Amino acid sequence: MITELGHFALILAFMVAVFQMIVPLVGAHRGNPAWMAVAEPAATTQFLLTAFSFAALTHAFVTSDFSLNLVVANSHTDKPLLYKITGVWGNHEGSLLLWVLILTLFGACAAWFGGNLPPSLRARVLAVQSSVAAAFFAFILFTSNPFLRLEFPPFDGQDLNPLLQDPGLAFHPPFLYLGYVGLSMAFSFAVAALIEGRVDAAWGRWVRPWTLAAWLFLTVGIGLGSWWAYYELGWGGFWFWDPVENASFMPWLIGAALLHSAIVVEKREAMKSWTILLAILAFGFSLIGTFIVRSGVLTSVHAFANDPERGVFILMILGFFMGGALLLFALRAGAMEAKGVFSTVSRESGLVVNNLLLAVSTFVVFIGTIWPLIAEMFWGRTVSVGPPFFNMAFTPFVFALSVALPIGAMLPWKRAKIGRAVRALIPAMVLALALGLLAWAVFTGHSALAPIGVGLSVWLVAGAVTDLWSRTGRGDIASRFGRLWRLPRADWGKTVAHAGVGITMFGVVALTGYQVEDIRVAQEGDPYRVGAYEIELLSVEENVQGPNYISTLAHIAVREADGREIALLHPERRIYPVAGMPTTEAGIDNGFTRDVYVTLGDPQTGGGWAVRTWIKPFANWIWGGTIIMALGGLLSLSDRRYRFAAGAAKARPEPQGVPAE
Repeated sequence: MITELGHFALILAFMVAVFQMIVPLVGAHRGNPAWMAVAEPAATTQFLLTAFSFAALTHAFVTSDFSLNLVVANSHTDKPLLYKITGVWGNHEGSLLLWVLILTLFGACAAWFGGNLPPSLRARVLAVQSSVAAAFFAFILFTSNPFLRLEFPPFDGQDLNPLLQDPGLAFHPPFLYLGYVGLSMAFSFAVAALIEGRVDAAWGRWVRPWTLAAWLFLTVGIGLGSWWAYYELGWGGFWFWDPVENASFMPWLIGAALLHSAIVVEKREAMKSWTILLAILAFGFSLIGTFIVRSGVLTSVHAFANDPERGVFILMILGFFMGGALLLFALRAGAMEAKGVFSTVSRESGLVVNNLLLAVSTFVVFIGTIWPLIAEMFWGRTVSVGPPFFNMAFTPFVFALSVALPIGAMLPWKRAKIGRAVRALIPAMVLALALGLLAWAVFTGHSALAPIGVGLSVWLVAGAVTDLWSRTGRGDIASRFGRLWRLPRADWGKTVAHAGVGITMFGVVALTGYQVEDIRVAQEGDPYRVGAYEIELLSVEENVQGPNYISTLAHIAVREADGREIALLHPERRIYPVAGMPTTEAGIDNGFTRDVYVTLGDPQTGGGWAVRTWIKPFANWIWGGTIIMALGGLLSLSDRRYRFAAGAAKARPEPQGVPAE
């Protein structure tokens, strides 16, 4: 009964979405306050109905209702409760329901907290947001219904993919979806502004919190996915340039560009057309990621589905919204006249450089991701684009962005002298150069990219701190510290986020440039050295029974050079009998400056076990920097200027029909 009610609620939500898509939009065009006002209760109703539908599906998974086809395919009675719950979104149909739940949540939040928006703009934003929801409701109901019953339910289910039975993967998809779907709000604001024919400083102020929230969630989601890949897959890496990884990275890059571009709209009323275009492209790349994950056109360990027919439906959604938005942009972009002027050297120009580097780097990742598909479609060739291409093509833009970021942040608005900004950054420059040379001296014989990367990461962190300190003005140190704590949270957030980028970059270059790897056949009781550590395989237990798996469990001691034991690691090889799939569980001794990372391989015919060992310097700084980036976004989001949209906009007359700016 609950399942049928969940299905019925989903159908009702679809009908409400269609209603909300049409009536407020017509009301805004006619200037009818009553018709515009229905958008807010409709958005709330749509969210509540979707939430009930999602709760009904969750109930089916928790109670192991094997009369539901989706539960049979993705659950099992022996599975721990956490993974029964995460099984709801560990599949194509359930993850789409989570997608529309978050989509309707953002629409409801715009209705609840958009009181400072002009009624016509709010109505148009909610109507555009609901049109996206209606498209995905139709996709679910007509091609991916999660509530399909089985005529003859089996006694038990087929279990969830073992790779997804992990805490990291339990929380990784929801955060990613909050980021993906959050960019739909920027898209809705952009399309609503194009319909209304007006983009001003108030619009920039309104769109920034939504973009910032989406970027924050994407940062956390990407970080969780990277962390999961590092400790769960047993490959010893944290990023593999997999198509699905790229699918989340591209909107993150464009979202970062949109954040910086919206600042120029808010502060100087310039770069309006470019900001609108970035808002459209940011959500467009989210839809492209959805297509990649679910169409099966590109092979990925993370893909949810391999169904070309459903992929075509997503492609139609992508074509309709992106094509329609870009057509509207072409027709209305001329009305987005920039009011602010600025010189070649200014904060605005620095943000233009920032935007260009982020946009081009996104394009590079996009080309590398889809090139195998293009080669197969047009030339019938099977090609593989892997890390060597991405590392070579993407890295120069990261280095250029890292050099430019601290300088651009120090430049004043409208007109600046670059010499003054560079002089203020001389201490940061000296520190970055000194630590880069130190890295080169300590690790000679390695690639020069690593010490350059260390220098640039220090440059980013020190530059961010210098920029924050420069905002305290002049005077004695005590008074400047007093002013420092009174700075707006947005200033603190920018500094913390930029520092997080530098810390993550430091972790990446240190790990990739200086890690030590050892692969050998290890005999029990026979110690061996890897880097500065002594490793010994103590014993291996076979057929160890887990909650829903059988494990081969090793016990490996890690000792300092003086023989003092510092860790006892337990790498595993698991077999999940129901799914019939193996997984590798790494044994990791986490440290502030290094990780000792060990994986267990197959038994060897001559005795012993294949053991792979890495010493990974500063690995945890990668995810520490990600957390700091997200914290910076949270600090900025908590700034009261973004909780209360520009009140001056209330005094402006409401546009009737479709006025030109």
